[in-house]
Amino acid sequence: MQVIKRLIHSKGALMGLILLVLFVSVALGAQWLAPHSPEEVFSESLNLPPFWADDAHQSHLLGTDDLGRDSLSRLIYGARVSLGVGALVVILSMIVGTALGLAAGYLGGWTDQVIMRGVDVLMSLPSILLAIVVVAILGPGLMNGIIAVSIVALPGFIRVVRAAVLTEKAKTYVDASICLGASSWRISLFQILPNCMAPIIVQSTLGFSDGILNVAALGFLGMGAQAPTPEWGAMLSDSRAYIESSPWLVMLPGLCILLVVLSFNILGDGLRDALDPKLKGR
Repeated sequence: MQVIKRLIHSKGALMGLILLVLFVSVALGAQWLAPHSPEEVFSESLNLPPFWADDAHQSHLLGTDDLGRDSLSRLIYGARVSLGVGALVVILSMIVGTALGLAAGYLGGWTDQVIMRGVDVLMSLPSILLAIVVVAILGPGLMNGIIAVSIVALPGFIRVVRAAVLTEKAKTYVDASICLGASSWRISLFQILPNCMAPIIVQSTLGFSDGILNVAALGFLGMGAQAPTPEWGAMLSDSRAYIESSPWLVMLPGLCILLVVLSFNILGDGLRDALDPKLKGR
């Protein structure tokens, strides 16, 4: 309850939560909110400007792209794709990263050495470069992009979970469980892991924004979502040739990516402050 109160009192976190709820609502209600199908082509309406322009069309509030597809509909459905991508990246990287971090922190020894040297190798390369290498091996596509970005996100989860496990492992309740004859997997899963959930939740929130951003970057490079999938990064890539003649085609999906990433980042910062026991008395 105190965590919720501290989160509500944080204006930045509350703003991020409101933005996030708005985007999630749009993504879930895309089929009712979108005025047209994201793949429907209006051949007589190419590169129409948005509503604030003098020659705007009433049936296309945010205009159309170079193929005549409604921009508003593609942005709305793009929210479903981008948020779904972020959720899959977080789920995959959190499950694998938590398991590896738990094993490295609790078992120690050669297990810790092997896992952490693998983490060092992954962290030695820039994240987007590593994602490009993985996609180049697997082939372009949205699902392969998700796998690549999940691999990129693994080191963050592994390091966070390992550090939390090492802290919990040194506490007396672990020694008491060992004396009572509890097995290693029972201690690690049912006693240590629940006490490590606070940093995992924060890392998941921050990893959500990184996942969306990296998948959008792959889409922009033509290695992520493929046409005609309405993904914000791919929309940026498709419209870059019209940045001077039709700047709104670039501005609108870029603004959506900015707002979603910003909302997750400030929400993650707020969660970190709310879940930090050192800040309870402040």
